[in-house]
Amino acid sequence: MSGSIDLNDIKRRMDGAINAFKSDLNSLRTGRASPSILDPVTVEAYGSRVPLNQVANITVPEPRMLGVSIWDKSMVNAVDRAIRESNLGLNPIMDGQNLRIPLPELNEERRKSLVKVAHDYAEKAKVAIRHVRRDGMDDLKKSEKDGVIGQDESRSLSDRVQKMTDETISEVDRLLGEKEKEIMQV
Repeated sequence: MSGSIDLNDIKRRMDGAINAFKSDLNSLRTGRASPSILDPVTVEAYGSRVPLNQVANITVPEPRMLGVSIWDKSMVNAVDRAIRESNLGLNPIMDGQNLRIPLPELNEERRKSLVKVAHDYAEKAKVAIRHVRRDGMDDLKKSEKDGVIGQDESRSLSDRVQKMTDETISEVDRLLGEKEKEIMQV
């Protein structure tokens, strides 16, 4: 292979888009408890806003319950307030230095809106993947124009970049389908 285009770099960047998409999907509440549900929550602590996981330990004691063990007793009210104000629809129950957070059942309307959010995340991932493909194709065209590689090699590499793109986008579609099924299960 020539030094004009790094297929491994293109693959790495496409895998990065997949990993970001997986992270986005994990933050969606599906009715099953997961510590990642609280990832967007930030707490006013020690003069700045910090992620919840930097002031507390998050556990899943039951399938529909989250447990938050706050390390500093003075932070209990701030953590409780941050979770209530996070627009996640969660109402923590204080238990000393711990919070118990029951996850309410998802109604049909909320499930459909979560599916729409998942589709938005998927589209964002596909756009990122297409940007990586475009960058790779631009590099190929430039290398061919500069005479670094021949037309045949350029066409061959171009086909490989397109194949990587198609595979990565189908992986996004597969992950989206799984998440949609998980969200819509009653």
